[in-house]
Amino acid sequence: MHIAIVHGPFSGPDVSPPTLSSIEVLILASASPRRHELLLAAGIPHRVQPASVSEDGLPGEAPVDFVRRLASEKAQSIPCNPGEIVLGADTIVCIDNQVFGKPADDQDAVRMLRLLSGRHHWVHTGICLRSKNRSIVDVSSTKVRFTRLTDDEIAEYTRSGEPRDKAGAYAIQGLASKFVTQIEGCYHNVVGLPVSLVYHHLKDL
Repeated sequence: MHIAIVHGPFSGPDVSPPTLSSIEVLILASASPRRHELLLAAGIPHRVQPASVSEDGLPGEAPVDFVRRLASEKAQSIPCNPGEIVLGADTIVCIDNQVFGKPADDQDAVRMLRLLSGRHHWVHTGICLRSKNRSIVDVSSTKVRFTRLTDDEIAEYTRSGEPRDKAGAYAIQGLASKFVTQIEGCYHNVVGLPVSLVYHHLKDL
């Protein structure tokens, strides 16, 4: 999928100064529809070019280091021409130093949801913004609390299919929204991309 919005140059004394979207082309190195939708909702023009990298952790690697590394590897895997910025991102859920990516199957989703039930957990998203000559890597962390879930609630939610491609086996913007009792930090980070942090660093680049 490729979606591009490219604006032409600005000139003339009566024209407003160039905006962020008018002077750079942003490439989203991710197949996540949620990241694409978040950028669209924020009015950040971009095109989608998914990266393909191994998402296996390294021995002893801390969760925050893990998402920083994967975001960097995704951004580095996409060619970057002058005037372009590549955005790589990776999101994980973490509880008791266990890292939850996407569940392997429905049984794995049930396991994750049982561990999240009635407790706080952390959502970490690493981002890497890379231009031709410079890179910025950062992490956004959000604390989320779930209500206590019954086995029937977990089974019903798993049958919906929503957990299958979500880190931590849930979508805060979807059916799982009714399970979330508290959030500290960036909501969009839990969806999959801390948009305000991305925008801040885009302006720096």
